[in-house]
Amino acid sequence: MSRREQVLDAAIEVLAAEGPRGLTFQAVDRAAGVPAGTASNSFRNRNALIMGILTHLVDLDRRDWEAVGGMLQPESRAAVVEAMAGVVRHALGPGRSRTAARYALFLQAAAHPELREPITAARATVSSWVAPWLQKIGSPAPMDHCHILLDHLDGLILHRITWPEPDFDPSPGIRALLSGLLSEH
Repeated sequence: MSRREQVLDAAIEVLAAEGPRGLTFQAVDRAAGVPAGTASNSFRNRNALIMGILTHLVDLDRRDWEAVGGMLQPESRAAVVEAMAGVVRHALGPGRSRTAARYALFLQAAAHPELREPITAARATVSSWVAPWLQKIGSPAPMDHCHILLDHLDGLILHRITWPEPDFDPSPGIRALLSGLLSEH
């Protein structure tokens, strides 16, 4: 792992634990276990650090999607449901800090318009992974349906990260949503 990745991983942890106000270069250096000034040497200002976090989150998400079948192109509705449920489980489990950091950045985008474009671009990247699945399983409007599905997953993950539920199974809700979307047409 490069020093930059080490700093970005620590920045994600700080953002998840402390929120945007706690995201300082000093806090990131401490969390990364690197000498003071390392984070500020890697990123010229706080905005550059935040943009670095966004880019790093997309890279980490791509790895996660590949690990849970994101790039396997599921060919059945059941396979898409299981892949999406795997994404949710990961976001609420091993990826919990990244999920909390991501949502903190989403909320920051409301007050900081410069964050909207990179977040929108990241969302478009995820959509480019999911829409082909939906087309493959019969969606007549795969990008529209993809946006609805991703909105559902975002809401579901936000609720469960805020109010954890032991043994939560996202599959039934995802299955019902896909059934409704694919039977409309």
